[in-house]
Amino acid sequence: MDALAVIIEAPEQLTLRELTLEPMSAGDVLVDIAWSGISSGTEKLLWSGAMPPFPGMGYPLVPGYESVGRIVDSGSDARERIGEWVFVPGARCFRDAHGLFGGTARRLIVPAARALPVPESLGQDGILLALAATAAHLLEGGPAPELIVGHGVLGRLIARLVVACGAPAPTVWESDPLRSGGVQGYLVTTAEADSRRDYRVIADVTGDSGLLDTLIGRLAPQGELILGGFYPAPINFAFAPAFMREARLRIAAEWQPDDLAAVRTLVETGRLSLAGLISDVRPAEEAGDAYPYAFNDRRCLKMVLDWRGWP
Repeated sequence: MDALAVIIEAPEQLTLRELTLEPMSAGDVLVDIAWSGISSGTEKLLWSGAMPPFPGMGYPLVPGYESVGRIVDSGSDARERIGEWVFVPGARCFRDAHGLFGGTARRLIVPAARALPVPESLGQDGILLALAATAAHLLEGGPAPELIVGHGVLGRLIARLVVACGAPAPTVWESDPLRSGGVQGYLVTTAEADSRRDYRVIADVTGDSGLLDTLIGRLAPQGELILGGFYPAPINFAFAPAFMREARLRIAAEWQPDDLAAVRTLVETGRLSLAGLISDVRPAEEAGDAYPYAFNDRRCLKMVLDWRGWP
């Protein structure tokens, strides 16, 4: 069986072509993908060639870990799953390409446990559940952040979750006026306009390691700095200011299935809104233009590829 997939052949070389899928085993399911999200953080590093080495990393590769669609076939042990609408956080089903993430394709074969049921009523917004789960996982590690640095999709979801969980509304720093809108119950400002230097918890989702000294300088004594982005450059900071504050540093790890289940419940009960976070939707055949636009144009908050026009 073949599937049309987005393939990064080499840094900044992207194509759309058929790939052969590995045979389906007894515990696998076949998912027809409707929509796939493009990550402007992790996938940008894959596209640019700046991603640090990971097990399974290499070119050509199929990117993507934000796909939703329907289970249309399965192995003998998962027949009861046929017909379900699911979220797929990536796949390793391609014979002739690396699948470090592997979710941006028309069809995917994955173990049934990796096809996570989600409400079909979410439509294309369903691709946001991975980022929402990432935000939820970040919040699990301790008190809610009082300051969030970065008002992209992840920063907005963290802020919305803080409000949804009943914690005091956070402040969000955003230097780009194009990204200062879309506020839901919290304040967006700039570092220059904010004089506060006693934040107990700061969450940075920019991926910019050069900000660490600035953020440590805004912590209260024994305050915590959460690194929630992906940092391609080495992390370093001046020790003395961190020492004087007895600062804590926490790195938020990858989300888990329980995180996705938790945010799915918040969405279904109306406590968390995913509205207004997808800015652009392109047909999958326009992937060659969609990826550079998603990475380089600040007007693009979140890009989604639509696979539904393909057989």
